[in-house]
Amino acid sequence: MATFQRSIHLPSTFRALRHRNYRLWFMGQTVSLVGVWMQSMAQQVLIYRLTGSAAALGMVNFLALIPLIPLSLWGGSFIDRHSKRNIIIWTQIGMMVEAFLLAALTWAGTIQIWHVYVLSFILGAINAVDVPARQAFTVDMVEGRQDLTNAIGLNSAMFNLARALGPALAGLVVAAVGEAMAFFLNGLTFVAVLASLMFMRDLPAAAPDRAGGRDGLAHILEGLQFTLRRRSIFFLISLIAVSAFLSMPYSTLMPVFSDQVLGASARPVIDWVCGSGPATLPIHLNCQAPEALPLGILLTTVGIGALAGALVVASLPDSARRGHFLTVSNLAFPVLLLAFAASRVYLVSVVLLLAVGFTFVMQNALANTLLQIVTPDELRGRVMSVYTMVFQSTMRMGGLQAGLLADRFGAPFSVAIGAAISLMYGAWVALKVPEVRGLK
Repeated sequence: MATFQRSIHLPSTFRALRHRNYRLWFMGQTVSLVGVWMQSMAQQVLIYRLTGSAAALGMVNFLALIPLIPLSLWGGSFIDRHSKRNIIIWTQIGMMVEAFLLAALTWAGTIQIWHVYVLSFILGAINAVDVPARQAFTVDMVEGRQDLTNAIGLNSAMFNLARALGPALAGLVVAAVGEAMAFFLNGLTFVAVLASLMFMRDLPAAAPDRAGGRDGLAHILEGLQFTLRRRSIFFLISLIAVSAFLSMPYSTLMPVFSDQVLGASARPVIDWVCGSGPATLPIHLNCQAPEALPLGILLTTVGIGALAGALVVASLPDSARRGHFLTVSNLAFPVLLLAFAASRVYLVSVVLLLAVGFTFVMQNALANTLLQIVTPDELRGRVMSVYTMVFQSTMRMGGLQAGLLADRFGAPFSVAIGAAISLMYGAWVALKVPEVRGLK
């Protein structure tokens, strides 16, 4: 099996695909992630339609935070002691059920904002275990560390390919037939990733389950202590935490930018697609929710830029100065967000978001890669669970603070102030913590 896999010659950018299990995962997960991004975009439209509030957009993110911290710490220990594939199968089934419930409620016309809040809480609990399990599973699928960096880059590429396709498809689907169909299609896409997991074989055996009672707590604390005592790991995670809390919430406010900030300059795009202007598409669309179109384009543009950044990460040679690239991206990301916050022209904002997506994924994919490279195999699940917990919790709290600021002072101010503070912290780490710049 391994000999056959390694006889497949692929460009260096895609070398992890020579592993059969990873090829299955790449195909199935790409399909599933398109659906996830369709649901994410359609849910933003639904929430804004139900409430008209930026704070409500942030509240959905915040509610998913509540189960995150306890379940992430427990989940990291659980992942290091059990079959990662079986864990992921059950978490994916849970997310599929959540998508179908959301679709059913929306189709029936009974959907209320509290339904969205409850389902977001449930999804947050599932993701607390699913995300670190998927990250730690990568090394098993590529049979060790040789192709690990490339596989993590390709994971980011598939994520951001879906990020480019999902919102665009959701924009068309929601505009044509409403949000429920986007939720239903997301539920169907989980079949692809479940099938890919079922067909995998020759995976490493799970470590024996020796941690119970007090030993289980010691197992969790071991991962926390390793994370806090390694200076390079601590500051890598802190950079992502600050960025997630202050810079990344721009994505939560995209419906507000699309409607209130850029709505007037986006009108020609709506007229062209929906057939209400002098120049239109050859095929006339009867748009039920035309406001979804400019939002879908903005989110898709971020995804295209992020896909390009992910492919750059996947193509980096082993000798690349990853810490240097991470530092540059960590500074460029908030600078570009400051320019986006100042823009009032739709097409200018589209171009800026292309660069925002590129620097965002360079920052995050390189941080993920470096964390997994410097972490021993037996601690990977726990370290990645800490990373996931910090990233997800700060991002979701950041979405809430950004929404509250946007309701009071406007979305451009909310994005600009967060980006400015994030830029200052990134500059401090670049000057005062040379270990991060020196990582390879």
